[in-house]
Amino acid sequence: MKLIIQIPCFNEAETLPQVINDLPTKITGIDEIEYLVIDDGSTDGTAEVARELGAHHVISNSNNRGLAQTFQTGITQCLRAGADIIVNTDGDNQYAGDNIPDLVKPILEGEADITVGDRNTASVPHFSKSKKLMQRVGSSTVRHLSGVDIPDAVSGFRAISRDAAVRLSILSTFSYTIEMLIQAGNDKLLVASVPVKTNNVTRNSRLFSSNRQFIYNAVVTMVRAYAMYRPLRTFFTIGAVLVFIGTIPILRFLYYFVLESSNGHVQSLILGSLLCILGFLTFISGLVADIISRNRLLLQKILVRMRYEELRRLDNSREVSSQNKKTVMRVIDL
Repeated sequence: MKLIIQIPCFNEAETLPQVINDLPTKITGIDEIEYLVIDDGSTDGTAEVARELGAHHVISNSNNRGLAQTFQTGITQCLRAGADIIVNTDGDNQYAGDNIPDLVKPILEGEADITVGDRNTASVPHFSKSKKLMQRVGSSTVRHLSGVDIPDAVSGFRAISRDAAVRLSILSTFSYTIEMLIQAGNDKLLVASVPVKTNNVTRNSRLFSSNRQFIYNAVVTMVRAYAMYRPLRTFFTIGAVLVFIGTIPILRFLYYFVLESSNGHVQSLILGSLLCILGFLTFISGLVADIISRNRLLLQKILVRMRYEELRRLDNSREVSSQNKKTVMRVIDL
């Protein structure tokens, strides 16, 4: 059983030594532990620091691609390196490395495909009241959209099984946390929550510059990810709202036309009819989007099979290489 701990980094040369030094070297049930650092276009020598610290794998993006795409890059490389379990932690030393055994335990015991570290944000001292409120509202919204009961939906401290990692495809350019849970819920993956500790904050988040930007990006990610998996329900809801609003001015027109024999208020009829037509067009768009979504699911299944085939070839190659190495050693011993 091989565990690879991946660390997405952007200018984390100062905190990376503490992160790697706190990572476990032995975990019960794990035969091998390796570290993978993904340098997302850093300019402070993060990649060089990672190599000096003995990271087993170091990947460098030529430019800053954002956390979500860097996370996906790490997942792909971890799978190719033979990981059975992948743990993601941040390069800013936010999460305590000694919680990693607790994080992987449900996966080792077959109780979960993905585990998410629960920071218990309500009791984190350096979180402001507004941030705690956003965490609570956001996690509740993600829980409703994904069907996955996770109290800390935006926690980046996660463990992922090999099968779950093969099925994940992060398309967001903002953050992987929300989209990943919505995908997991729709793919019927088992997701568990594990209480974890957090270290003292070392710097402000580089993922967003203000709470307003965070809320905007999070809402866009939620809507886009949910609409991708539930297009018919999404467009039907929007269409139903438009039709409902459109019936109000139409009823107003009918009231004056029938009960008061008034020929006026034509504007209400025009407005109501326009809204109802827009609602009907939204229903049709939902049907088209649902058909497209079915095709996307077929493509997703093909992609998963291709990934499994690639991993099977890599596993066979590693097995042959290991056997050849043993044969050479026997010859030397003779």
